[in-house]
Amino acid sequence: MRNFTKLAGLITCFLLTTSIVAQTKINASDIMKDIKSGKDITYKNATIVGELDFTFMDEQLKKLPKRKKSSWWNKNSDNKVKKQISTKISFENCTFEDNVFAYIHDEDTGYTFVANFEDVAIFNNCVFKEMAMFKYSHFSNQADFTDSKFNGDTTFKYADFKKDISFSNAVFREGSTFKYTIFNRKVNFSNAVFKESATFKYAKFKDGVSLNKTRFEEDLDFKYTKVNGDFDIAGMHVEYDIDSKYTNINGKKFRYN
Repeated sequence: MRNFTKLAGLITCFLLTTSIVAQTKINASDIMKDIKSGKDITYKNATIVGELDFTFMDEQLKKLPKRKKSSWWNKNSDNKVKKQISTKISFENCTFEDNVFAYIHDEDTGYTFVANFEDVAIFNNCVFKEMAMFKYSHFSNQADFTDSKFNGDTTFKYADFKKDISFSNAVFREGSTFKYTIFNRKVNFSNAVFKESATFKYAKFKDGVSLNKTRFEEDLDFKYTKVNGDFDIAGMHVEYDIDSKYTNINGKKFRYN
């Protein structure tokens, strides 16, 4: 009887622990506080609630002079406000309920807020339910979006990946763009799925790219794209049109099928 009571207690404890793990919810504001204090960010099996703003726009705006919207005489002035994220960022099997921002353009002031990642940036097997904005972001270390699902609009336009980067098995449900993106190391898009049109216009792959079994279920814009190194498109599928005008693959024109 005593052993049975002990076993029942262990089972209850296990079920309670499992429930806690499955229902872990983290406020995005708490994550931002930890980043600000210099703590490494490491979460597994968590749901992130609230907008996660790596740019810290609201805080930065308080320190900036007011600006007018850009006009024809100052439209080329640099209005970027950069936030350097020096801590490790690691999310595994996490769900982001709200927007994730590493890029925000504030219409009222004309400022553009951008977050750069100095340490590793891991978003492995994550679900982005809303927007995921990484425009202009520099990733100085490893970046990993393997198995992640982007359910809302997403952009990596003008992003610069310095080291290893993977989007293997990722799913992009809305329009996605990698326009002007620079990949300094070989990037892996194998088995990724693009549900809507995908744009790689002007992208630069400096050390190869794997598009092995990648599925583009609408159009693929590869115009002006430049690839040096391994170019693996075995099993790649494009449902509609490919725009490959002026595409350069190791000094040669791009040919598909």
